[in-house]
Amino acid sequence: MLKAIAIDDEPMALEVIKAHANKVTFLQLKETFVSAMEALEYIKTNPVDLVFLDINMPDITGLDFSQLLPKNCGVIFTTAYSQYAADAFNLSAIDYLVKPFDFVRFMKACQKALDALSKEEAETPYLFVKDSYDLVRIVLADLLYVQSEGNYLTFKEKDKKTVTRMTMTEALELLPSKNFMRVNKSYVVNLNHIQKIERHQVSVAEKEFVPIAANYHSELMEALKQIWTVK
Repeated sequence: MLKAIAIDDEPMALEVIKAHANKVTFLQLKETFVSAMEALEYIKTNPVDLVFLDINMPDITGLDFSQLLPKNCGVIFTTAYSQYAADAFNLSAIDYLVKPFDFVRFMKACQKALDALSKEEAETPYLFVKDSYDLVRIVLADLLYVQSEGNYLTFKEKDKKTVTRMTMTEALELLPSKNFMRVNKSYVVNLNHIQKIERHQVSVAEKEFVPIAANYHSELMEALKQIWTVK
């Protein structure tokens, strides 16, 4: 599931993106913004995979704004002007949609984004984090959850724990959103290791439980539908 936001200073343009996004089964449009700066603040605490981004905006151009995004955040430009396409692709844009675009063209762009994300996740089966002066390899397939404690994170794998100085936002930028999801302020869980869901917690291994905040419960169930048969 791709988590996305859309930014455009024209509300009608955002309504078009909303309508198209509702038809794409692997896309979840989390929020829309007419203000680029408000969108940037949102992304700091709510990492997304993809941004639909207008170019001609009053405070900052979409081209400049795209350079402020986290490196693992894809961009699809949505604009009425074709002359910026070369600049957009030089900034590694996934696609460039010229308004007015229909659903078929929108769907093709979303599929390109999904393919790019899937390829990136397939190529990065692990990450390295600092433990004092050492670098420790975290195997993503074995990672059960990440827990925030003050200025430190604990990466809990099946057979070990690694504590590192890092923010949860930084961790979410590194973890593939297809498999990892925040379930409360202090925990990110690996969806592939969830064995049981209760009202206020999930079990990820024998005697390993992760609490769920009420406002994340429905989003968690939606995410699990992608990998479980949930009725």
